Amino acid sequence: MLKAFEIVVRHARNFTNSMFRTHYQSMGPRALKFVGELFTDVSLYILGSDISVNDMINEFFDSLFPLVYSHLINPGFPDPSVEMTECLRAARRDLKVFGNYPKMMMTQVSKSLQATRVFLQALNLGIEVINTTDHLKFSKDCGRALLKMWYCSHCQGLLLAKPCAGYCSVVTHGCLAGVIEIDNHWREYIGSLEGLTKGMHGIYDMEHVLLNLFSLVRDAIVYVQKNEGKLSTTISRLCGHTQQRQYRSANYPEDVFIDKKVLKVTQIEQEETLSSRRRELITKLKSHSSFYSSLPEYICNHSSAVQNDTLCWNGQEVVERYSPQITRNGAKAQPGNHEVKMKGPEPVISQIIDKLKHINQLLKGMALLHRKAPGKTPEEEEESGDCDDEDDCGGGSGDGELRVRNQLRFLAELAYDLDMDDTSANKQLLNQQSKEGAAVPSSDPGSAAPRPSPAAAVTLVLLLLLLGHRP
Repeated sequence: MLKAFEIVVRHARNFTNSMFRTHYQSMGPRALKFVGELFTDVSLYILGSDISVNDMINEFFDSLFPLVYSHLINPGFPDPSVEMTECLRAARRDLKVFGNYPKMMMTQVSKSLQATRVFLQALNLGIEVINTTDHLKFSKDCGRALLKMWYCSHCQGLLLAKPCAGYCSVVTHGCLAGVIEIDNHWREYIGSLEGLTKGMHGIYDMEHVLLNLFSLVRDAIVYVQKNEGKLSTTISRLCGHTQQRQYRSANYPEDVFIDKKVLKVTQIEQEETLSSRRRELITKLKSHSSFYSSLPEYICNHSSAVQNDTLCWNGQEVVERYSPQITRNGAKAQPGNHEVKMKGPEPVISQIIDKLKHINQLLKGMALLHRKAPGKTPEEEEESGDCDDEDDCGGGSGDGELRVRNQLRFLAELAYDLDMDDTSANKQLLNQQSKEGAAVPSSDPGSAAPRPSPAAAVTLVLLLLLLGHRP
């Protein structure tokens, strides 16, 4: 699953690079550096690094504006000096030269990445629960009870005797009493994860937001171009830019008006998207929601125990019919269990339960944040970007043909050149990852969170698929 998220980031970066190379050829090569840095930060945030989404987007537009100013507002003018560049960077925020598009991008990217990081954090905890309970050691009392159930009949020469299913149930309920305590929290975990997944659409869907990011960037640049007259005068006054432009065409430069059909992506029916993968994962998890509570019955049903409790071993002798004890799940129900003595819950189980409680609260909190505002549809929320009335948003995306709605294909090649700048960006990402220390779990966009293992989410699915074959 994490690999799929990384693919989305790579494709989103290449979409944006293609937009610059096609629409703004004069500044395209230099803009690719800023695009690469932005999406490297996005990848690191998903992995749990302590990076602020607002800071990464502000840095992107701060770096982009001097390039836009020198190539589009003052085409043909020499590259600005270091002092001029710093002045332009500062003026970018003060004058809101890109309108409200940076704020819109912050809102969409922050909400989608926050949901994504919590989702991956929850998956990694699920892996930890599975791995921890898969490697628990039985107590000595449990070991003696299992030995008595399976092999003590041999001491009486009853080599073919098999334990009664009811007797097996009593023993396994005693042995697994601590593990079964996880059951309610595990069910809640799956339900909470499902709730988060259902809310991951629109601006909470990383795939939808990132694959459409190039459109917001282009609209922001167009906004600058539409206001270039007033902006050029103000910048000249603020930054002391007294040199005259070498030329000014009666029309906009060639970079301004571009064929709007250039970046259209072919629609693919029933494509495999992150959304579909999340739904598939939740479906598989739900099929194992009762895994812990059903473990005792599962073990006894898939062993050689005699299911009808007749002519079977009861731990003392072979009986014609075993009178089953009433067995209940959980440690509190085991004081009356005479086969396995309980000595209190295992510390590792208590720790797992505490972690499940924490992640469940986190997931529920995210689900509450996803509830749409009264009277506002998800589409309206996406377009608004939490804009205030006085903010000039200028519309959501410019022209709808540039929208790419969940069109990522994992098994087929895209219409774009997907190998551009991958090598340098991957090296930068790997170098940065090597510098990252352990982080504290958090759902806040600006705070740290644990860095997921690259194969962790996929491992969870494989583990769950293998559970059905466990003896």
